[in-house]
Amino acid sequence: MEARARAYGLACGRGRPGPRNAITDVPGVLVGHSTIAEGEVQTGVTAILPHGGNLYRDKPVAAADVLNGFGKSAGLVQVEELGTLETPILLTNTLSVGTCSTALIRRALRENPDIGRTTATVNPVVMECNDGFLSDIQALAVTEEHAFAALDAAGGEVAVGAVGAGRGMSCFGFKGGIGTASRRLTFDGGRFHLGVLVLANFGRAGDLRLPDGRRLVPLDEPTPVEKGSVIIVMATDVPLDHRQLRRVVRRAGVGLARVGSFWGHGSGDIALGFTTANRVNHDEAHDLVPFRMLNESRIDRLFEAMADATQEAVLDALVAAGPLAGRAGNWRPGLRDLLEKDKP
Repeated sequence: MEARARAYGLACGRGRPGPRNAITDVPGVLVGHSTIAEGEVQTGVTAILPHGGNLYRDKPVAAADVLNGFGKSAGLVQVEELGTLETPILLTNTLSVGTCSTALIRRALRENPDIGRTTATVNPVVMECNDGFLSDIQALAVTEEHAFAALDAAGGEVAVGAVGAGRGMSCFGFKGGIGTASRRLTFDGGRFHLGVLVLANFGRAGDLRLPDGRRLVPLDEPTPVEKGSVIIVMATDVPLDHRQLRRVVRRAGVGLARVGSFWGHGSGDIALGFTTANRVNHDEAHDLVPFRMLNESRIDRLFEAMADATQEAVLDALVAAGPLAGRAGNWRPGLRDLLEKDKP
């Protein structure tokens, strides 16, 4: 059983989590990992599927917000222009974005032979963080097969910590990785969820803040520069339009600030969100289509949930990831060990 943030008293905010306290509490959302842990190479791929069907033909409404753009992601321009996703989302290391994009294209072509022939091309969405401190990023170890393995492994249970794309990541001088959290919401008497998954690879050593105000510093001296990246993926089954989604995912920045980040010059801090409640049919025949959206006067509930779930997902990644030695003897301690020592 993996350690989770709440087991160490690191719950964030007033909201209640879903049954898994994970992004997959949003019905239909699936997550899978493919992990490479081979000496100098500590990396991998994480896949987030908004639903298990054909995403090219049944596109969830989506939006992205760039807090600091020191990143090499693929597909965000079209997401912002058209407001939809048409592939799963893959997370990986910086130099593997192209490989993962090709894998998504191949999978989409297999399922939709008309792509690029009698219909439009496909927009693969891949986001990254630089794991070069702990992994030999120049090895270009991630292959299309690793991307396919992550996609094929996707399910409802979310492994966290040093898995998938999170294998070689660092956060506030500790071992970072994959974290997740969710919040329950009620609208018009119905139950909804907002879930977040983070790839945490950011933060200056010495800046980490816990919800109770403690500042925990890794064994090494605090570093003078914040660099790295964090990718935040949000899913919800609340019906939102593209503009509302962008407003919600922007509140990821509140959660990042609470844990101690100021989005440094060298950090790529990117949030992307989608709703499973509004979808665009690629083969729509009608001129006008029905569309639901949240009453804007209720959106603060989502803003709060986004901030709280992002904060907790980062702490979740830190708690779940144990210490790791990687490339050239580089090492990151695990936050969990320090929390154990810090117990009264």
